[in-house]
Amino acid sequence: MIPIKPVGIAVPSRTIDSAAGVAATYLRPGALNLQALPPLSLYIHWPWCVRKCPYCDFNSHEAKGEVPEQEYLDALRRDLEMSLPLIWGRKIYTIFIGGGTPSLMSAAAMDRLMSDLRSLLPLDGACEITMEANPGTFEAEKFRSYRDSGVNRLSIGIQSFNGEHLKALGRIHDDGEAKRAVEIALANFDNFNLDLMYALPNQSLQQARQDIQTAIDFKPPHLSLYHLTMEPNTLFAKYPPQLPDDDLSADMQDMIAEMTTSNGYGHYEVSAYAQPGHQARHNLNYWQFGDYLGIGAGAHSKLSFPHRVLRQARYKQPKSYMDAVAAGNPVQEERELLRDEMGFEFMLNTLRLQDGFEPNLFAERTGVALNAIEKQLNAAEAKGLLYRDHMLIKPTELGQRFLNDLQQMFLGDEA
Repeated sequence: MIPIKPVGIAVPSRTIDSAAGVAATYLRPGALNLQALPPLSLYIHWPWCVRKCPYCDFNSHEAKGEVPEQEYLDALRRDLEMSLPLIWGRKIYTIFIGGGTPSLMSAAAMDRLMSDLRSLLPLDGACEITMEANPGTFEAEKFRSYRDSGVNRLSIGIQSFNGEHLKALGRIHDDGEAKRAVEIALANFDNFNLDLMYALPNQSLQQARQDIQTAIDFKPPHLSLYHLTMEPNTLFAKYPPQLPDDDLSADMQDMIAEMTTSNGYGHYEVSAYAQPGHQARHNLNYWQFGDYLGIGAGAHSKLSFPHRVLRQARYKQPKSYMDAVAAGNPVQEERELLRDEMGFEFMLNTLRLQDGFEPNLFAERTGVALNAIEKQLNAAEAKGLLYRDHMLIKPTELGQRFLNDLQQMFLGDEA
């Protein structure tokens, strides 16, 4: 999963040449008062894929010719080295290698990447290390090597087990390769996620049910089930296919809720379902407004300091990113979150969680008192979108159904 993009106008980043410069820049007094820093994750972006899917709005680029693997790994290491002063003394609890298609990476490249991370960062002993992988790039020996290098969780972009739907989605794999990929994951990893989409072009309820049942039959520890959406600046947005109507989509959602619950999957986030003990810790850190350092082309970061919260974005084009690293500053945009933005930023993430959050987490992660959003909380509660007491704040069933409306209530003074 790619971190949520920054909100607001970005300003050019500053080049920081020393740890002392970082301390002077980011540790000075400011508008916030964080009593403790949140858990820290690392996101690494691999920007290349075999073919750009028509629905994809991620920062991915079709590999034309040989991928500059070693040059990019050099850039990632240098990027991380330059970022270390921002995170001195902080342990990394989760790592996510996303894309693009990271499973295009050679076994030797993954081994080098993991070695670089261990040499530069203090990793938690139980660090969750996830890599995205797509069927069509699965080779059993290579995935055994990934595991031996330290990857302990896969997130597999299946999308569908139906060959016709895979063609409609522009995927490079067929239904047989999709099943073979899961079999390789089962043989090599104890922990993995299957990504599937529903409400696909011309998909029937029975076809959606068959996709979910096929996935569940493999007994994956985690499922991510996404409603296909037409994202701006994608081929599907320009040439939209025929999609199921709202009533059929709602029937699919009801079917998914029944099937996942009856098979022991807890629905803990909008699109995430897990067997007990297998929630995605990296993604949970995003949704609980934790911190993450993002390195690689187009990666985003959210980093907390005692008196401020910083967002960064790297250059998106792989060559521009590598050139910027070589020039000493891969960060294209950098900004501090304003005090008035903290409520929306926090609620945008935490309201995605079905079980909500403890009220004291708001001040802990934002450095702002909860009464800063009292007006919005009251309005959301009055509309039946939010439940709260002294122990818990969470979206109601109605709030989950109209989540965008609920989140929007915390933007500015419109509540």
